[in-house]
Amino acid sequence: MSSDPLLYAVVGATGTGKSEFALDLVEALRDRGRDAEIVGADAMQLYRGMDIGTAKLPVADRRGIPHHLIDVLDPTEDAAVAWYQEAARAAVTAVHERGRDAVLVGGSGLYVSSVLFDFRFPARDEALRARLEAELESDGPGPLFERLRAADPVAAERIDARNGRRVVRALEIVESGGATHGAALPEEPAVWAPQRVFALDVPRPELVQRLDARVEVMWSDGLVDEARTLRDGAGLGVTAARAIGYAQALAQLAGTQSESEAIAETQALTRRYARRQVSWFRRYRDAQWLDPREFRPADVL
Repeated sequence: MSSDPLLYAVVGATGTGKSEFALDLVEALRDRGRDAEIVGADAMQLYRGMDIGTAKLPVADRRGIPHHLIDVLDPTEDAAVAWYQEAARAAVTAVHERGRDAVLVGGSGLYVSSVLFDFRFPARDEALRARLEAELESDGPGPLFERLRAADPVAAERIDARNGRRVVRALEIVESGGATHGAALPEEPAVWAPQRVFALDVPRPELVQRLDARVEVMWSDGLVDEARTLRDGAGLGVTAARAIGYAQALAQLAGTQSESEAIAETQALTRRYARRQVSWFRRYRDAQWLDPREFRPADVL
């Protein structure tokens, strides 16, 4: 094991136990005479007050281990991956400067990749973006997605047609004259820092059971009340309001979905999201895939 501080990453689909594995990893490193801190890579855990629906680990359960990039934005703000990349790399660098390893933890594929690999993001055009967002608000994502498919079919293949925010960003790049990255991992990505990646993998049937059960627990734990508090407070921005679980809880509050419909839709969307996460991380050629039911960090360090 190198004497220099390292960057570890714990990735995988939602519901695979990344948070607990990361805590165990830090403790295993400490047993070997190294210290470490955790840097979050979950796009929704950036938001203060969004706790139940993001399965955010309570401070009391973090075993005294420092966590960074959790609860750093208000739900009214809209995070961008380029902003996250700068913030996360700064956090990792600061951890390394303290002589500690950094453990990047999360399932937001583009966010993770923006830190691990040499991703560079096109510049923004605020006026064009505002116009596209106005179109999204008035017409929905469908017409914008068709325009994107005509202009950049490769990018369109990689983007969920219902994800208006991603469609707008891709169109912003294309209509600014740029070549969109299409939210894709480069074929031969250059790593940003010495790293080791653990990808957690649970067999699909068990993962589906876990995810469906977790959604039901979120509702019983008060997700709808949490969404009401956020809505009635400062409100939620575009990104937060569309988060899986929160969008359905808000629909339940608005009376456009019953509780059973909201739960079922959240379960279906969560399962679909988990499939996309696995597909994304499968492209990490150097990742060490582990079933967390069989292996602990102490077994693989």
